[in-house]
This record gives sequence, structure tokens and C-alpha cells, in this order.
Amino acid sequence: MSDINTNDNEHVGSNPGEISSENSIPDTVVPESSPDTVVPESSPDTVVPESSPDTVVPESSQPSVNPRPDNHIYVGKKPVMSYAMSGLIQLGHSSEIVIKGRGMVISRAVDVAQIITERLSKGKYSTKSIAIDTEILGEGDEKRNVSTIEIVIGTK
Repeated sequence: MSDINTNDNEHVGSNPGEISSENSIPDTVVPESSPDTVVPESSPDTVVPESSPDTVVPESSQPSVNPRPDNHIYVGKKPVMSYAMSGLIQLGHSSEIVIKGRGMVISRAVDVAQIITERLSKGKYSTKSIAIDTEILGEGDEKRNVSTIEIVIGTK
């Protein structure tokens, strides 16, 4: 019984033999009701004033720098029929679509246009215009020319 100190200002700590003062708080233990507790942002108690300059606007409401129109189809590495079906669906909603291809997929863009106009639409759609161009990609010594094609398909 000689190990336990019965003084009013001191008590036995959590570890055996450890004695700590009543007014001191261990550095490693933070009580749940501590005023330093951080409230997560998703908490309903968090209020951000409307006039705050730090108010974050959701990304969906910000205007995009380079919007892609709904009627444009950018041909890539997917199978040709997936682009052709997408084109037919878009032609059902609008009067014309634009099929774009660049570099090695120019031939695939032409295939998509031919499948839409000749095979799938049964003469309902036709090619309105075809534009070819060259884009310069890269900077400095790594500049290179890349050919592009833009095919506009619309109702007859």
C-alpha cells in the first residue's frame, strides 16, 4: 500500500506507478468534447456565408473553356460500329452531326461516315461537307504536323 499516494492534488495515472497532476492533460489523449475538435465540411452545422470570397462554386456551374458540342463525334480507338451507332442516335435528336478524326484514325472517321450514310440510314442521311486541315502539335523542337478531317452528315 505504500505505492499509492492519497494526496488530494495527485492521482494514479493510467499506467501503473505513474502519477500525474489533476490539472495536466496528457499530450496523446484528446477528449471527445474538446473545443479543438475539427468539424468535417460535410457536417450540417458548417455554415459558409454567401458573401465570402472563399466560396467555392461547383464545377458543373462554371463555364467550361472549350465546350464540346453534343453533335460532334471524336473518332478514336473504339470499334467503328460504336461511333456509327452513336452518330445515328445523335442524328435522331439533331439535324446534323460532325465526325472528327485526327492522324491515324482519319480512315476510321471516313468509315464511320460511310456506315452511317450508306448502310445504317438507308438513304435518309447524306454527307453535307468534308474539311481537311493540318494542326501543329508540340512546342519548340518537338513540333509536328497532324492531319485532321471533319465530316458533316445531315438529313437529305
